[in-house]
Amino acid sequence: MSVLQFPNGFDWGCAASAYQTEGAWDEDGRGESIWDRFCHEPGHIKNGDTGDIACDQYHRYREDVALMKDLGLKTYRFSVSWPRVFPQGRGAINEKGLDFYDRLVDELLAAGISPLANLYHFDLPQALEDEGGWTNHRTAHHFADYCAAVVDRLGDRVKRWIIFNEPFIFTWLAYSTGAIAPGVRDSVLALRSMHVVSLAQGLAARAIRDRGSAEQVGIAFSMHGAYPETESEEDKAAAERAHRLGNAWFLESVQNGRYPEIPGIDEKKLGVQPGDLELIKAPLDFAGVNLYTRMVVANNLSGENFRVRMVVVRDVERTDNGWEVYPEAIHQAIMRTWNDYRLPIWVTENGCAINDGPDSGGNVNDDRRISYLQRYLAQVGRAINEGADVRGYHVWTLLDNFEWLEGYGQRFGLVYVDFPAQRRIIKKSGHWYRDLIAANRLEI
Repeated sequence: MSVLQFPNGFDWGCAASAYQTEGAWDEDGRGESIWDRFCHEPGHIKNGDTGDIACDQYHRYREDVALMKDLGLKTYRFSVSWPRVFPQGRGAINEKGLDFYDRLVDELLAAGISPLANLYHFDLPQALEDEGGWTNHRTAHHFADYCAAVVDRLGDRVKRWIIFNEPFIFTWLAYSTGAIAPGVRDSVLALRSMHVVSLAQGLAARAIRDRGSAEQVGIAFSMHGAYPETESEEDKAAAERAHRLGNAWFLESVQNGRYPEIPGIDEKKLGVQPGDLELIKAPLDFAGVNLYTRMVVANNLSGENFRVRMVVVRDVERTDNGWEVYPEAIHQAIMRTWNDYRLPIWVTENGCAINDGPDSGGNVNDDRRISYLQRYLAQVGRAINEGADVRGYHVWTLLDNFEWLEGYGQRFGLVYVDFPAQRRIIKKSGHWYRDLIAANRLEI
């Protein structure tokens, strides 16, 4: 056994999102989001679950911050609900909505926990979706106005901001497959949404910095380690295309004002308008890496889907929601991001669905989660030792919560939630994480 020492001041935290934890979906003036609409339509979510109540953090935030303090968290990465602040996506501010985030931020700071605020985590106001959502150029400007309003209110206490969480997921995946809100199935609109969100990144970064209070502005990107099925040149090229589309698209656009070269995508299909590319470029202060698993790809001779075919790997270790456990993927993603962009990096999400519940003594012994986190963190440490400027790590997630299409059937939390009673139980992994934070080192 050896010991991996993390840098002094390493930023240990947990990540969460508004729709998955807050509940109070129609309280205090909050407007409808695309996920409210999607969940309330039958057939989309397992067991008919919704985020209407979720973890009820809107009412129980003090209890949850006390749990964070008990775990020794340095940072809590939360998201602000756009429809809670602007019920129609624009227009009059809902002051009661901003009041909640005032209270949450103050509670975090009183507990010695740094707030890392994410301005968008999938919950577009339904009123804007009715006008085209992320396929409408105007949405990018409305988003920048919303960001400015939140920073105006919270920027005296919140110094680090994440503009978007996983833009690839809520653009290409949402609009091309229809699998998640808003449930659109149109590849043409999906490409246009990718451009509008790139435009929104640039406009939002400028709006945040114009307020004069932000110290760091970044984005949390969904990433997978990209691996070829074989060592053939064709499969290697397919893996590179998959990386460019799934990992680097939005990072390349915000850093360099251009898009990666990918067959089948051009400016006309994206709907690029004159002056857009100049606005898109707004280099970040840090990159957030969200990573859970890897993708294995092969060349697709049919020419469809950007000439990439996803490969299902057999007979491998998987988490309870079916994702492959592949720790080396987080090392690959960190090193590729560091080598290509030389940005400070925070791991803004990493974790696993392990569905263990309380035993007869009321304890949740989720040893598989501890094993997963140990192995992935060892690869984060490896990247640090190889020169990558990795400054923090956030487990997904603090509380078992509403896991999108899976409803409440998959548990990612360090804290078990008995949803009917809203009772919280720190799992074995939560105690393990508390000890890791206190020691700032990992035994491997």
